[in-house]
Amino acid sequence: MKEYLLLYRTDYTAMQQATAEQAEAMMKKWMDWLGGIAAQNKLSTNGNRLHNSGKIIKANGVITNGPYTDIKESIGGYSIIKADSYEEAVETAKGCPVLNTGGNVEVREINPM
Repeated sequence: MKEYLLLYRTDYTAMQQATAEQAEAMMKKWMDWLGGIAAQNKLSTNGNRLHNSGKIIKANGVITNGPYTDIKESIGGYSIIKADSYEEAVETAKGCPVLNTGGNVEVREINPM
């Protein structure tokens, strides 16, 4: 089996407008989805949510603030799963709760060093 990185992109402004009850319900959907992957022994790591602030380091030592949450999509988190093929990893990603809120999932094969 190979490992695949799932990158979750979403609109941070929509997440910030959720009520506590909506946020709790969404977290349950995430835990249920990840739990289903883990039950198949295909979850390498839950990953983490990412804070909406950070720094971008460019060539020549240039450092800027970012990512910019005023843009529509930002990377909100990641997980690493195991699958026999890209197709299987993509099928797994189709169940991601972020898709229900207008977000998307990028699936990338991990190339071990």
